[in-house]
Amino acid sequence: MNALRNKVQLIGHMGSKIELKTLESGKVVGKVSLATNEIYRNQKGEKITDTTWHNLVIWGKNAELLDKYTDKGSEIAIEGKISNRDYTDKDGVKRYITEIVVNEILLMGSSERKEKMEADLPF
Repeated sequence: MNALRNKVQLIGHMGSKIELKTLESGKVVGKVSLATNEIYRNQKGEKITDTTWHNLVIWGKNAELLDKYTDKGSEIAIEGKISNRDYTDKDGVKRYITEIVVNEILLMGSSERKEKMEADLPF
């Protein structure tokens, strides 16, 4: 049950192209937002869509593969864990941020794109 303590699974659409950064250590990190939708009917029977935005942090090969095979609006499924951190902005104000640190990605949609990505996987 330890594996279930901090586990997140989401399916949604990317809000933009992933932004990659290579650190001084040589590690690659990517950041992108993911929109998930919850659809329901209100008391009047009207269809309501609630969108929640999630900040994703993706490391290494997974980040590079997302950069190569996805774009704004691409549908992906991810698995990861919630991470909370804080930082001080340029005005000296302490800010808090919640992110999903991704460890697994599945491309949804185009089977041709998925086949190309799978050919690049190291296993």
